Amino acid sequence: MQTAIILPRRATFGSAGYDFYAPFGFTLEPGEDIKFPTGIRIELDSNKFLACFPRSGLGFKYKLQLANSTGIIDSDYFFAANEGNIHVKLCNNGNKRVKINKGDAFMQGIILSFFRVGDDDTNDVRTGGFGSTNR
Repeated sequence: MQTAIILPRRATFGSAGYDFYAPFGFTLEPGEDIKFPTGIRIELDSNKFLACFPRSGLGFKYKLQLANSTGIIDSDYFFAANEGNIHVKLCNNGNKRVKINKGDAFMQGIILSFFRVGDDDTNDVRTGGFGSTNR
């Protein structure tokens, strides 16, 4: 049976972040973490990136955090070896059990522009997926 993926969306007109929804339910005890593919890809202009953060309420109530603090999805990640599937690693750094049900919003992504310095002459090409640059 295939799981239907809910596409990220903004909760309100004023929301900066696009909520990501859990493709399955899971529970994290204090000190536990989980890594999983979200089933989501994003194609971005070359001067943009997606910054991923845990949902504010989950951070405040449970100290749920992304393992890398802020996830950065570069524009060329879309063409990565893992087909550009965005992966996430969540850590329960609090002292309460965290239960995320299938379809619950757990992370938010904000699309941002960035600038390059004048002497930036890189023309290297991504050859891998998650964590593959500078290897």
